[in-house]
Amino acid sequence: MALLDYAGYAAAVCTTGAYIPQVLRVWRTRSTQDISLKMFLVLVTGLSLWLVYGIWKSEIPLIIANSITLMLASTILYFKLKHG
Repeated sequence: MALLDYAGYAAAVCTTGAYIPQVLRVWRTRSTQDISLKMFLVLVTGLSLWLVYGIWKSEIPLIIANSITLMLASTILYFKLKHG
């Protein structure tokens, strides 16, 4: 694997992992008052499109990273819709 591949995997871990603290906070507090609904709707749409693109191109890093990030962002969106 090339150095560029490692950089891509590291970027995927960082950008995906960045959602974990927010998901845990929302899960514990059930508070989404300061979270933008429109932003998360656009984000989940974009992540879904990236996932489709990754599947279409058979790019495993894109599929894995966007699947996990989509799950995390969707969890936040769910709580936003449920708890306002």
